[in-house]
Amino acid sequence: QVGQVFLYFQWDSLLLETGFLAVLVAPLRLLRRGSPSWRPHDSITFWGVRWLLFRLMFASGVVKLSSRCPTWWGLTALTYHYETQCIPTPGAWFAHQLPVWFQKLSVVATYVIEVAVPVLFFAPLRRLRLFAFYCQVLLQVLIILTGNYNFFNVLTIVLAFSLLDEEHVGYWLDRPKKRQGSAWPPSLGSVLATLLELSTYGLLLYWTIQHFGLEINWDKKLLDSKVAFTYHEFTTWVRTVTLPLVGVAFLSLSWEILVAMYRCACVRGCFWKLWATLQWAILATATVSLFAVSLVPFTYIDHESNGKLWPGIHQMFGAVERFQVVNSYGLFRRMTGVGGRPEVVLEGSYDGHSWTEIEFMYKPGNVSVAPPVVAPHQPRLDWQLWFAALGPHHSSPWFSALVHRLLQGQRDVIRLVQVDESRYPFSARPPTFLRAQLYKYWFTGPSEGSPGPVPWWRRQHVQEFFPTVSLGDPTLESLLSQHGLKDKPPLRRRTDAPLPWLLGSLRALSQPFSGPAVLWTLYLVAATVGVLRALGPRARGGPSPARHKARGERNGVRGEGRARAGAEGHGEGRPGPKKKK
Repeated sequence: QVGQVFLYFQWDSLLLETGFLAVLVAPLRLLRRGSPSWRPHDSITFWGVRWLLFRLMFASGVVKLSSRCPTWWGLTALTYHYETQCIPTPGAWFAHQLPVWFQKLSVVATYVIEVAVPVLFFAPLRRLRLFAFYCQVLLQVLIILTGNYNFFNVLTIVLAFSLLDEEHVGYWLDRPKKRQGSAWPPSLGSVLATLLELSTYGLLLYWTIQHFGLEINWDKKLLDSKVAFTYHEFTTWVRTVTLPLVGVAFLSLSWEILVAMYRCACVRGCFWKLWATLQWAILATATVSLFAVSLVPFTYIDHESNGKLWPGIHQMFGAVERFQVVNSYGLFRRMTGVGGRPEVVLEGSYDGHSWTEIEFMYKPGNVSVAPPVVAPHQPRLDWQLWFAALGPHHSSPWFSALVHRLLQGQRDVIRLVQVDESRYPFSARPPTFLRAQLYKYWFTGPSEGSPGPVPWWRRQHVQEFFPTVSLGDPTLESLLSQHGLKDKPPLRRRTDAPLPWLLGSLRALSQPFSGPAVLWTLYLVAATVGVLRALGPRARGGPSPARHKARGERNGVRGEGRARAGAEGHGEGRPGPKKKK
């Protein structure tokens, strides 16, 4: 809320909500070396992460159709998306060249992954949950390759890890668990599980073919697709399934709570049993409360279902809404830039006749410059310029302040345009005049351009976006006064306050580097520390089994595998002792 429009994206809200859940999932016990890595109530808190992932994906799929956007209904959204998104990657240029029938099929796949597959998050069969996990990861990886959406896609993949179990992760870490030999003939439960899994895949394929009219065109050797339902049928379906989906989620949560309660009963020792039960009660209550409160933003997809919720749930949501611990989601609701990507280009001059374009680090400008790869960094100014181009400059009051600061030559603002000031055309002296022009950009085709290197973009001038102004210009002064952006005296701060000094020192250290370089450095350092900590016990030979046993007895845990015996089918492993590292 402090950053206003610059920090008010849906993934910022998602990061807040995920951070709150992380308090429940990974508490401070991680700081105590040698503490048990498994707790009886872990499945409850991980279910909260799974519910957040479900709300994010299902709502993002539903809003695409509920918005009545003709490109989503015509399955042509991706023919515009790659070139009109905020900051595309070089991969977006290549994806834009794909044939239309493949782009339409990709939209169908997006609907399946975002609307149908999330229901499998609560499936009782682990292989269905694993299938849902890999579908979500595939979608997010493809988005990463074709668009710069900062940390959003990586964060979504992290949420998807709640669909995995210890057995499956063990295969990744080359520590597969030994499973009991398969008997022949297979048991009745195994046969029923296989039939249910195959039926689910068959139903998913049939649902896709029926509702999106998939048909092979043998003459043109392509796969045709179209939406085979009406808007009224879709809204009726959403109204029909919203509350039943809430019921399915509640049953899934109830099962996890009961299983966790059974695990608490398996803990040895009266004190440790009581301690585990107390933790179970607190975290189960917190998860149920979060689930109840989240029903209000989740049912925004259907106002009739929202009105049927118990009034007490609305009151609970109103009490915590300002903290944003639960939020509503719905990404890529409408496709913008259908007639061409609008782009604001700033120009500066010393005499008002000879104008020089001001190139930004990330947003499109020079048609010969390749789109950048900046994730997981989000250049907030470049993003807001994309939104500003969608309307008049009056709808973006901050743009007047940007022009004002560039005319003043303020270094902090110039660094938002170019970290390397040698690439800023007015680094020696601020421009006397500034103006902004509106262009429309399109990706070039593979055969466009001169015999030399093919440019990435082609553009066409549309109109003036911001009039020519200079310092003290009445037009600029009026805009600044109108939006309350006139210069104000700086706040008086203590010169010896530790926090401003620390932040100033960190800023001075990172100032010569770009945002992506700073973030990737932090990530690589954290990854290196994690790898070294993981390899440390192996290099030392690891602690003896006796120490493991003693540690387990001190913590009151009796046979970790025995405590998990009642959770078969939830990836808790087979009974028996287990080494902990």
